[in-house]
Amino acid sequence: MTEEARFAFGKNWQSFLAELDDDRIEHAIGSLKQLLGVQTLEGKRFMDLGSGSGLFSLAAHRLGAEVVSIDYDRFSVACTEELREKYGSNSGKWEIYQGSVLDSGEMQQLGIADVVYSWGVLHHTGAMKEAISNAADRTRLGGIFCLAIYNDQGGGSRRWLRIKRCYHAIPVWLRFLWVIVIAGYYECKFAGVRLLRCKNPLPFGDWREKRRDRGMSAWHDWVDWIGGLPFEVAKPEEIVELLRKQGFILESMKTVGNGWGCNEYVFSKAEN
Repeated sequence: MTEEARFAFGKNWQSFLAELDDDRIEHAIGSLKQLLGVQTLEGKRFMDLGSGSGLFSLAAHRLGAEVVSIDYDRFSVACTEELREKYGSNSGKWEIYQGSVLDSGEMQQLGIADVVYSWGVLHHTGAMKEAISNAADRTRLGGIFCLAIYNDQGGGSRRWLRIKRCYHAIPVWLRFLWVIVIAGYYECKFAGVRLLRCKNPLPFGDWREKRRDRGMSAWHDWVDWIGGLPFEVAKPEEIVELLRKQGFILESMKTVGNGWGCNEYVFSKAEN
């Protein structure tokens, strides 16, 4: 397999941290509580595989968990360390490492966790199924494995792969404009759909919803989406079957249908 260009996810997250505030942190905490169906993570070990900005490691920390954060990208590791230093009330319960989920030996050294969380990450490793299996192995019996994986749109996914490869093929100084062009084109399409449905065509409502949902930034999500390589996709049934073979039970799933974006899964690991 040829070496795929790799997007600078960590640098994008460093830019996002300039926008981070208490409101975004509270939205992230609420999102994690809703996803897991809990009010606290006291007494639980939470492993954030691909911690990115560190926002959801922080959310788990605020909920009382013992947190282990790991990311391949050194800038993402630096972001997570920055959040721990700034907001971590008990940094002794929050460990941060640089490493790869594809290194099974390194993963084994991390031990196991009650909650393994890998959100929008494993499809960027270049070996998605191996990454999912390695991440799943870090889940204790009876524990929870949460992940979000890009939906397979068939031809649509192949078009997005070309867009992403073009982002990496052009000079760095042009990439900002490429994001503007691609994001602008799709935001105009979305506006047209809203108008046809007799809704306000402006995107601000959707952007606010993104912030309320996970505390995230629409602009930084666009940059991540357009530049994000490596890039793999999967149909929901592929993910469910892969993890069923490893002894997992699907607890909940949120799919995007025929659209683009991530399908979201929560699995439990059967105890027998």
